[in-house]
Amino acid sequence: MTAAAPPSAPTTPPAGPAGDPAEQAFAREWQQWHLAHERSLAAPHGFLAVTGLHWLTTGPQRFPGVPGRWRTGPTGVAVELAHGEKLVVGGETVTGRHDFGTIAERDGVTVGIDGGVLEIARRGGHDILRPRDPDHPLRTGFRGTPAYPPTSRWVLSGRFVPFDSPRPTTVGAAVEGLQHVYDAPGRIEFTVDGRRLRLTAFNGATPASLSVLFTDATSGRTTYAANRSLAIDPPDAQGRVTVDFNRATNLPCAYTDFATCPLPPAENRLPIAVEAGEKIPYERL
Repeated sequence: MTAAAPPSAPTTPPAGPAGDPAEQAFAREWQQWHLAHERSLAAPHGFLAVTGLHWLTTGPQRFPGVPGRWRTGPTGVAVELAHGEKLVVGGETVTGRHDFGTIAERDGVTVGIDGGVLEIARRGGHDILRPRDPDHPLRTGFRGTPAYPPTSRWVLSGRFVPFDSPRPTTVGAAVEGLQHVYDAPGRIEFTVDGRRLRLTAFNGATPASLSVLFTDATSGRTTYAANRSLAIDPPDAQGRVTVDFNRATNLPCAYTDFATCPLPPAENRLPIAVEAGEKIPYERL
């Protein structure tokens, strides 16, 4: 199967106010960041290419578009491939039986299948399969994500306050009945229009960085109802951080029902309208 071409560059909000060079430069930098973010989302095997979400059990099962009979158990995930079926694992063609072993929570492996790839992962204590096809209509039809025009008004100074020790924090998920557990290293405190606010933070994607999941008064109105995510650079020696809500992004569940995204902790429901960052995707309007 020939992969579809990547989606064309999405439209972005206009640059900052006319006559304000600083705001215009800020808007251009944001536009470059947002375009790179959207290109990653719409990569050939990115989340917009996911065509299904399959839950493994101890009994062997077949799933649409996925070769083999799959099961999981105390020794981990295994597959039995019938005659003529194959996977590409680590660059090597695999036939017959293959054991993937146990997969750590929030970890996974990706293998090649005809027409795309297959993600084998563990989420919320369950082993899952997610096939990804570059020609999936959700990806080929992607036209970008609407967002509020970037403004320095929503670039806030904050402070990271570490907990005495990381706090295990259980949150819900986009999939009903599923739960995720994260170790929260601390909270982020900041002020908006004289109002002091705080958000419980989780560890980020890079060492010492942080990530927050939140909702606010725009959620379910102009922004996705379930959650938005914000990455925060590592605190400095005094614990200072920058909270740039212009870079608040949707999680994959905002686009597809095949995601298991975490929901924000209850205390991360902000009582203000954060009119910055990504809005409800066109796919959900």
